[in-house]
Amino acid sequence: MKLKNWLALSYLVVLLLPLAAVYVLYISISRFDSSQDIKESLEARQQMEELETILQDERLYHIQPQENYREIAKAATGSLRITLYRPDGITLYSSWDDAYAGRFLQVDTSQLYSGLNDLTKNPRTYALKQTVFHDRELAGIYEVTLSRDVWIEGVNNRTILVGGTLILFSALIYGTVIWLLHRKLNRPLGQLREKMTAFAKGEPISENMKHSQDEIGDLIAHFYRMKSQIEKTRQELLKQQQEKQYIVAALSHDLKTPLTVIQAYSESLWGGRPLSVQERQEYAGILFNKLAYMKQLLHDLSLFTALQSDVKESEQVEVDGDEFFDMLLNGYEEPCSQKEIQLHVEACVADTYYLNPGQIMRVVDNLMANSIRHTPPGKSLWLATVSSDCRIPQWVFQPFRRELDTFRTGGTLLLIQNQGKAIPKDLQERIFLPFVQVENARASGSSGLGLSIAKKVMEQHGGKIGLWSEQGFGTLIACWLREGEI
Repeated sequence: MKLKNWLALSYLVVLLLPLAAVYVLYISISRFDSSQDIKESLEARQQMEELETILQDERLYHIQPQENYREIAKAATGSLRITLYRPDGITLYSSWDDAYAGRFLQVDTSQLYSGLNDLTKNPRTYALKQTVFHDRELAGIYEVTLSRDVWIEGVNNRTILVGGTLILFSALIYGTVIWLLHRKLNRPLGQLREKMTAFAKGEPISENMKHSQDEIGDLIAHFYRMKSQIEKTRQELLKQQQEKQYIVAALSHDLKTPLTVIQAYSESLWGGRPLSVQERQEYAGILFNKLAYMKQLLHDLSLFTALQSDVKESEQVEVDGDEFFDMLLNGYEEPCSQKEIQLHVEACVADTYYLNPGQIMRVVDNLMANSIRHTPPGKSLWLATVSSDCRIPQWVFQPFRRELDTFRTGGTLLLIQNQGKAIPKDLQERIFLPFVQVENARASGSSGLGLSIAKKVMEQHGGKIGLWSEQGFGTLIACWLREGEI
């Protein structure tokens, strides 16, 4: 349940439960009072009827000494009070404490004659007025008042009971609400605060914290997602740092070798033994090759660093598929011919693509340079582009076709396949890392960044790159490009 709904429901329950408790108590007390009232009324009437034999004596209703009322005084004890009146309203006798002072006072006859012969119930007393006749003439009126002491005591006890019950019930509701709030809000928020503090200090935290399906649960789930994202970013930063350290170390090693060669041959040219023209030309060629290698290495490193940067984004434009890939696939016949490699080119492309032409050309140049370098003379090399609505070329090696068919879904493939020596399985998983090369690749003039640059470029284009290599067949590299505009 959502927290706002839970709070609204809790407020409604807290509001209604006391009212319901008061109503239940009221109904219970009303029923109890009703039964007690009947019982008390019968007892009061019975007690008053017992006095009737004494009070019906017509001789009592004449002015006479107070001593003549001793029998009545004995009967009027405790909560029972008796008052005698003459028909004209003169008070003859009263058992009240101040009865003597009120004797012979005349009361209003209209008030005196109201409610005769009826048992009148008041909150504190029962009262009964009865007439006394002699020879069919009204001799007098007596009034018996019975105090409802049991009733009043019961009311007081029930008031204390109701008050105590309401206080206990309110305390129970309050305690329940506090416990639920602690369980629903304070406890999960406290646990979340502890985990956030531990995470901020770099301490390991578990993800076994249970969370409900409400706003607090969403906050906890969001914290775990944020934690996972931050940890992932930390790992990526650590990986990049390690990668940079490795690049610096590898670059230092790769630059040291040609620099040593350049220094040695430069000293031979300018300060060593006399050299023949042929030796000078040979030394100059070696120097130019090493300088070109260093230039290429620094250029690749600069491009790789730029591609790694999140700030610099690839500038992509819309290109015509036929025109761009016709230009892209041409220009590799001469280097293949020089190495006596048979090149096969094939193109089946979509109408438009959204890409950076210069970067895609650099990818193909790097991949083709690697393929030419690792393809023995007399063997074949295939270069093709295949859109999603075209068939995979028949020349693709059979062990690669099934995985390639899954890899190509929804995009255009740029395929480069050679009949060179297979890449070991353990190396295939690391081949796209910087400066990871197959055996003897570094000696042939490779910077070791070509495949890494290709992978970075493809990722910036929203694509991907894959490699398959099998002993007895060769190696296939496939680049996946999105078709149409983004």
